[in-house]
Amino acid sequence: MEERKKERFKKKMREYLKDDVCIAFSGGVDSSLLLSAACEAAGYTGKKVYAVTMDTVLHPSADMEIAKSVLEKTKAEHSIIQIDELSDPNIQNNPQNRCYLCKKALYSHVVSFAEEKNIPVLMEGTNADDLHLYRPGLKAVRELNIQTPLADCGITKKEVRELAKEYQIPVADRPAAPCLATRLPYGEKIDLELLERIDEGEKFLKGLGLGDVRIRVHRNILRLEINPEGFPIILQNRKEILENLKKTGCVYITLDLEGFRSGSMDL
Repeated sequence: MEERKKERFKKKMREYLKDDVCIAFSGGVDSSLLLSAACEAAGYTGKKVYAVTMDTVLHPSADMEIAKSVLEKTKAEHSIIQIDELSDPNIQNNPQNRCYLCKKALYSHVVSFAEEKNIPVLMEGTNADDLHLYRPGLKAVRELNIQTPLADCGITKKEVRELAKEYQIPVADRPAAPCLATRLPYGEKIDLELLERIDEGEKFLKGLGLGDVRIRVHRNILRLEINPEGFPIILQNRKEILENLKKTGCVYITLDLEGFRSGSMDL
């Protein structure tokens, strides 16, 4: 990562930390880097950093424990907000703009939290690569006036991971863990029990040593996305994997030969 870009990012964070800030903190590498940089900047300015984690029904169950492990290394004040996105039928019906509706609902809670605490600056961890992908949730971020310092400084996902290692953030190499609703096609009503089975299946596969894992379910067909170098692991553990993944209720268990692709349901 260019030293000039790194210094620009740190300078920007110190400017933001002239006031207290609130960060939407998931425990992923992007928001973890943002939180660590904010706490570093607060060391110069004396302002407070608030981390808000949303405990939701649509995000992998491991997220909360990972978030707590990252927070132990910071001096941020942590708050957890319990949210059931599926209480909104518009989100449960899984339309193509679901990500926008969901982000608007979730981040509106962060805005309310900040208003109660009189915190003037809100941030979240969008990076520069996200600006070139299908990310309808970004519209909600802009509408709610939430700042995106990583993206604004042109910091890519690769550079986020490099800088996270410099900060000794424990999740620097953690694979992305997006909303579980991304495992279902748009227009198919979200079944929470199915998502829980998908979550368990992905955790099982990661336990076999696979990194990026996505279980996509198309009615009675399960399409497994992993990095191609992991294909031998699938074949070596074929019977055990079949037994586990059939718990999703799918009749057909398939391996996608194109491998892992972030956002493949958006094609």
